[in-house]
Amino acid sequence: MKFFAKLGLNSKVISRIHIHDSDAPTEEAGIEFLNKQTNYPFWKEYKKDKSIRKNSATIGMKYDEDRDAFIIKQPYPSWILDESTCVYASPVAHPDDGKDYKWNEETTNWDEIVS
Repeated sequence: MKFFAKLGLNSKVISRIHIHDSDAPTEEAGIEFLNKQTNYPFWKEYKKDKSIRKNSATIGMKYDEDRDAFIIKQPYPSWILDESTCVYASPVAHPDDGKDYKWNEETTNWDEIVS
């Protein structure tokens, strides 16, 4: 199976579809097939294993043409996009002590969740 993301305004993923390999031996062939089937021209192939376009497309992500990647919306203003993975990361590493934490944007640090 081949997986394609339908792109709307500002290259935002608005839906996803999968088609048979025989209908999409190449990405271009898949886009042509989908265009004929749906009369909609804006599609990008993705793979669930992230081997192309750095991330598996999900609805609401944005396709960044310059990076050739699907990227989620920046979760917090302080978080930084890792250019190699196109995934946002906190400016402070998440503690690795087995406790639960939530991000505090005001302090730009992790706060322990106390029950």
